[in-house]
Amino acid sequence: MDVGDSPLLPDSILYEIFLYLDHVDVLSVGLVCRQWHAVARDEFLWKELFYRYYRVSREVPRHPAAVSWYEDFQRLYDTIPCVEVQTLTEHNDQVLHLSFSHTGYMFASCSKDCTVKIWNNELAISLLHSSNMRLYNWSYTQFSQFNSDDTLLLVSGVFVGPRNSSSGEIAVISLDNFTLLSRVRNKPYDVFGCWLNETNLISGNLHRIGNITSCSVLWLNNAFQGIESENVNVVKRLFKIQNLNASTIRTVMVADCSRYDAPDLLLDYKEQLAAAAAPYQVFDLGSDSEEEEAKPKQKMMAEPVAQASPDGGSGTAEDGLQQFLDDILEGRVMPVMSESELETKVAELLARNRTKPPELNQLPTEASNKKKYLIFTTGCLTYSPHQIGIKQILPHQMTTAGPVLGEERRSDEFFDSLDHVIDIHGHIIGMGLSPDHRYLYVNSRSWPRDCVISDPMQPPPIAEEIDLHVFDLKTMKEVKRALRSHRAYTPNDECFFIFLDVSRDFVASGAEDHHGYIWDRHYNICLAKLQHDDVVNSVAFSPIEQELLLTASDDTTIKVWRSPRIVRIHHARKPKPRKLLFSWLMNQQS
Repeated sequence: MDVGDSPLLPDSILYEIFLYLDHVDVLSVGLVCRQWHAVARDEFLWKELFYRYYRVSREVPRHPAAVSWYEDFQRLYDTIPCVEVQTLTEHNDQVLHLSFSHTGYMFASCSKDCTVKIWNNELAISLLHSSNMRLYNWSYTQFSQFNSDDTLLLVSGVFVGPRNSSSGEIAVISLDNFTLLSRVRNKPYDVFGCWLNETNLISGNLHRIGNITSCSVLWLNNAFQGIESENVNVVKRLFKIQNLNASTIRTVMVADCSRYDAPDLLLDYKEQLAAAAAPYQVFDLGSDSEEEEAKPKQKMMAEPVAQASPDGGSGTAEDGLQQFLDDILEGRVMPVMSESELETKVAELLARNRTKPPELNQLPTEASNKKKYLIFTTGCLTYSPHQIGIKQILPHQMTTAGPVLGEERRSDEFFDSLDHVIDIHGHIIGMGLSPDHRYLYVNSRSWPRDCVISDPMQPPPIAEEIDLHVFDLKTMKEVKRALRSHRAYTPNDECFFIFLDVSRDFVASGAEDHHGYIWDRHYNICLAKLQHDDVVNSVAFSPIEQELLLTASDDTTIKVWRSPRIVRIHHARKPKPRKLLFSWLMNQQS
């Protein structure tokens, strides 16, 4: 489409552009606005305006889907969902999470009022159903997810057990008649849970081994727990993973590898221009200087994570443990270890030869495009989540059929190893996948550079600024410099989750500064701040219309945001009715 045939930008935005560029003294803004169509075809002018107005580096090419700089300028001005069109007030406590169905016809909301509400996504959004989970001893609902065919809704919440102990529980609700089909225990509660396929969901359990050592078990559950048969299992163990230094597995999600070869948007500029693989930069997430970040680093996680020998030897775990204990008794271990350091060292030695090695060749290939990645937050230094663990789920593991304890393994293979680990060097407070599952976006609050953690129960202080990192799951590399604008204030000894969401062209996130934020994925620029009266916990794009965004807040409201373009369409003037005099004359003639 020729830019000259496109709808012109309003005079107000053109006036703002020229004020920003200090061209008012040289050009008559009024004349420019009236005669803008005469120069609207000038691609060089629009390119210059674009780079200067949005402060984008000139090394960044034009969006691959745009046919002109004018069109891309108009896209960023006119299609951002930044106009508030409706406020939903049916919740009476903090709203914690939002999720859309895959068709976009419905969405669900979870709240501290212990309800999960299901809404009709129409021009005027309306409440379809509300389920009160207090009937099942829940404290509140915290997360929801529709299955792939939008027939079932997974709802995760905090469950009050005996003596007021709290754990997590997952409920499955039928969207046909809104009946509760099953409930599954989920520990810890911030595992959240997720769907693996249409009828199977993943939950977690936690087993304490020592004061700061534990074991996380991830289970595959059939959504229809009412099935009773001696020959059909409704649950199966997927993985059993050792946790050190008070860390646990949390925030599980599943990425579908089959979508990688047809991404909606390639984020590597060289790959866009060359339409082929290009080398990716890897950034040190603990670095503060741009010069250091620009330097290529060593491989961050391309190789599978192997269980290394703590002492560098090749002996058995029993030999290593015995040698270590002998060294302690004879005073050869210096400096003297604390109780927590001693427990971690012994746990590492015991697990050295009791861990199943990772699968080789984990990067997706044509032969493995049916595989899926299980992605979760974890850690190795302290209890606050500071690493992302990735474990491949093989096709035969995607059903509850077979042994309850999963695939056969040797008796000495007690734990499963991780295939990849991403170290964020900070407290992870949110994750989200792009619609094509190619890219993983991660909200984190960074630790001080070169900080040393001596006590796993005392994590380092964290920054107020939130960094939004982007990782390519096909190459296992970070591909963009971290996005910034949003802030958080919860102290480092508390776990606070800020949900984010990704559409084809945009990424949005909540924040504790009473705003939601929207960035452009291609240009890495912040486009909009969305006002609330309290913390914004969650955001959600419509999967079929990225010009519609929802935000949920501690102010108990859900706000609905649409783009200026959609608002104009919805508020287009209707044909005026004929005047009474004209109608009377017409009647007289007949």
